[in-house]
Amino acid sequence: MITQPTRHCAVELQALPSRIGQVRRIVSAQLRYWHLDPLIDQAALGVTELLTNVHRHAQPDKLCTVEMDLLLDRLTVSVHDHDPRMPLVRDAEQFATCGRGLSMIAAVSECWGVRPHGATGKVVWFTLPAAPPATPLAHRAPVYGATTSGPFADDRPVDRPALVS
Repeated sequence: MITQPTRHCAVELQALPSRIGQVRRIVSAQLRYWHLDPLIDQAALGVTELLTNVHRHAQPDKLCTVEMDLLLDRLTVSVHDHDPRMPLVRDAEQFATCGRGLSMIAAVSECWGVRPHGATGKVVWFTLPAAPPATPLAHRAPVYGATTSGPFADDRPVDRPALVS
């Protein structure tokens, strides 16, 4: 059985508002490179929400790592920070302007979760279904009659015009 190798991308950064847009562009470019364009909006939204949570809540610092792993038909996006406190999913009020991040991730992803990372840190992750990239069509020989040799080939020299009767 032939399988694709795991694809991995990691970016370490300070989760500052000025960096979040840069990371969205990195995520988008990487997904384009992997031919996963349909996942760009969902992955960028999820990364934005997770980095915003690190910026707002993580202590003692805002240092984090964003990772993307593609294995067969599953893209896993994760953010590791240095704050061991686990996030809580809140029931945001209808018109609330914050507190919806994890709920949005749950809505756009296949699944999501959080796990401790060592004694001081955690990883929040989500997965998206990734259809395998389309394989290019095998090179096919031209249809009979469309070749430059054979019974239907025009054997006249190129510089001589065709005679029309």
